[in-house]
Amino acid sequence: MPQANDSSAALFTERVFSASPRAVFAAFEQPDQLARWWGPKGFTNSFEQFEFTPGGRWVFTMHGPNGADYANESVFREIQPDTRVVIEHLSLPHFTLTVTLTTRGAQTHLAWVQEFESPEVAEKFRPLSKTANEQNLDRLQAVLAGETP
Repeated sequence: MPQANDSSAALFTERVFSASPRAVFAAFEQPDQLARWWGPKGFTNSFEQFEFTPGGRWVFTMHGPNGADYANESVFREIQPDTRVVIEHLSLPHFTLTVTLTTRGAQTHLAWVQEFESPEVAEKFRPLSKTANEQNLDRLQAVLAGETP
C-alpha cells in the first residue's frame, strides 16, 4: 500500500472554495452530493455501498462519457468532521487519498493528496491524475455553488 512518508509517491492538488468547511465536508459525507461531482468531467456514478464511517466500505461504478464502466472499491480510513477524510482505494491503481479542509476566513482551503504505492506508480498515473483531480475539484466547486457539474 502507499508509503506514508514518500512525497515522490504522492500527487498534490489544492483549491480554495467560497464555502464553509461544513459545506465542503457535506459534499463528501452525503452520497447524493458526492455522486454528483465525484470523478472527472463527463463521468457519472452508481453507488452500491456507501458507509461513511471509519472502516466503512464505498463500492461504486464510475460511468465514463465513452460508455465504459469502472468498478471501484474503497474504505474510509479516517473521518474527522469538517476537517479531514482519508480514503484507501482498494481497486487498481492502489492509493490513499487524504483530503484536508482548513478554514480561511469565509472560505475553505482543500488539500488533496493522492499517495500511490511507489514513486514509479505515481509517475505513471501523474498525467491522468493531475487532470482528473482538477476536473474533480471543478465539479465539486460547481456543486458547492448550486450548479450542475
